[in-house]
Amino acid sequence: MASWKKYKEDFILLLEAGFIAVNQSDEDSATKLFKAAALLDPENPLPTIGVGYLHLHKLELRQAVQAFEAVLTKDPHNDMAKAFMGLAMSLQPNSMDKGEKILEQTCKSSDPLIKKLSNTSIDFVERFLKKSPGPASHPKR
Repeated sequence: MASWKKYKEDFILLLEAGFIAVNQSDEDSATKLFKAAALLDPENPLPTIGVGYLHLHKLELRQAVQAFEAVLTKDPHNDMAKAFMGLAMSLQPNSMDKGEKILEQTCKSSDPLIKKLSNTSIDFVERFLKKSPGPASHPKR
């Protein structure tokens, strides 16, 4: 057995640490942690989602969309990648409508956290990017 295989059980810890590093604005650590997680489980889409999340935090929206599209190419039903891609697209003026449509789709996710992310993202787009006055006017999802 290769020496690195004994760390396979640490996949989730590496991944979680990568997301924490993104939230702490530690790009170097986040990148290394996501790469390490990808080495341990190359078929798992979460390290790629993590890289997209990093780009989203840096407002590198095109790169973020590319990372999420890479996940969706392999797994078109990945609601996490769809929701993050919808958010990244809705922050770009040229793809705002398409991003909102994707977010509307993920509002129907069976995962309550994905639903919350999608609803919050739609509210943000409507209130701050489209400059709608007052509370967002979309129907409760």
